Amino acid sequence: MTTRIIHFTVNGRLERAEFGADCSAADVKDLFRAAAEAGPHHILKLYDPSGRVLNICPQLEANSEDSYYRLEVVASDFQSVLMPAELDDMEYRLHHLESKVIEDVGKTPDIICELKSQVESFRRKLESVEHLSWMGLFKDDGDQQVSPKPRTPQLSVQEERQQVRRKFLNMSSLQVTEEVREHLKSPIFDNWQWEEAEMLVLLQVMYTDLDFLTAFHIELEVLQNFLFEVYCHYNSIPFHNFQHCFCVTQMMYGLIWLTDLRSKLGRIDLLIMLTSALCHDLDHPGYNNVYQINAQTDLALRYNDISPLENHHCAVAFGILSKPECNILKNLTSEQYKHIRGGMIKCILATDMARHNEILNKFKVLQPVFNFTNKDHKEVLMKIMVKVSDISNEARPMAVAEPWLDCLLQEFFNQSDTEKLKGLPVTPFMDRDKVSKPSSQTNFIRFVLLPLFTELTKLFPCLEQHILEPVQRALEYYSDMERARKEEEEEEGTNKP
Repeated sequence: MTTRIIHFTVNGRLERAEFGADCSAADVKDLFRAAAEAGPHHILKLYDPSGRVLNICPQLEANSEDSYYRLEVVASDFQSVLMPAELDDMEYRLHHLESKVIEDVGKTPDIICELKSQVESFRRKLESVEHLSWMGLFKDDGDQQVSPKPRTPQLSVQEERQQVRRKFLNMSSLQVTEEVREHLKSPIFDNWQWEEAEMLVLLQVMYTDLDFLTAFHIELEVLQNFLFEVYCHYNSIPFHNFQHCFCVTQMMYGLIWLTDLRSKLGRIDLLIMLTSALCHDLDHPGYNNVYQINAQTDLALRYNDISPLENHHCAVAFGILSKPECNILKNLTSEQYKHIRGGMIKCILATDMARHNEILNKFKVLQPVFNFTNKDHKEVLMKIMVKVSDISNEARPMAVAEPWLDCLLQEFFNQSDTEKLKGLPVTPFMDRDKVSKPSSQTNFIRFVLLPLFTELTKLFPCLEQHILEPVQRALEYYSDMERARKEEEEEEGTNKP
């Protein structure tokens, strides 16, 4: 039996855990729980040297004392759902199957890699059901005895939002650790680890750490009202929801720090980009512009078929800002307000993919002679930065990016199903009968992401390792998956009588 040795630190001391590959996930977690002197209700997080969260399971990669992991007790959750034994059994059987296949063919087939990824993603979602907070906001003593709470009735949307608001305001005064602040600046940030109220806190951190409150005389309460209203104006749909808005804003925030834009652009331009990212999909209905125009919706009629959704997102954003209690721009001069409004409209309208080639080609022409003091050059760059942030999921680790693709395909398929029911032209890349998961991504990465990310990397070479290389790896991943799918289909066709 193969034994794995894991080196890790906990509470400032170096420890090691030793277990066999046939151990259950519960046994492995108990080893780490004992090392952390944690109670049965505590939630543990294991980080690799780069700060990425690892799944505590029998398949953990062995390491050395020089590349130790870090174990933390981050929260106490007395109502957490126990992992079903069937999930541990499934992981064990998958691992056993993988071992047998490697013995026979010498490598792990793509289909098993995909299954392992799906099982791990499902486990992560289960583990995040109640509350997994890297901030340790609700940490309690594990010795405290808590009786189960009675099941609460289903909350209305309004009640849920007010609950999020209360949590947000209660947490907003707590100190976010320096480690979380640094992680927030990185493209590897994992949004699935955070709940909505925490995301609002982190958005507040972004505005604070870029010194917007001081520079633009924004009152903290007004910023909190604005962020909460933005949250309320994102719909509960599979992809274009508040979590997507947070991811886009977090990527924009990370790019600002990675490219040192604070020394290249004025703070007012940084405010435009971050707030545009935050507001870029407000009140998205889950059906794209093609649908709006073909179905002759109110939005298409209102905006004369010209970027109906993006125009609507802008209108909703400035509707929120028109409320005095939410107006983070109220202490600016009329000239500053005009500059910010014009910049936000341009940046948000640039997210219409129908304008993708037009904007990218402009940037390509400017890129070799780019001048940060040139107003027109800066305007194109700001649009590019918002566009990159908007479609940046594949620059993130696969465990973060792949669930987003599932969400996007769900939204796409919902649209094509509706188009079929209404007798409208069916958008080809959204048709569940024609599109596969890998095929949808290989084309998008090859023809949209890589050209865009490559051009931005020419201006900022430091981004190559952060966004370009991960996207190239994602293309390889989905290309391999697509090849495996085609081979499987061909084999099935050959075996048919």
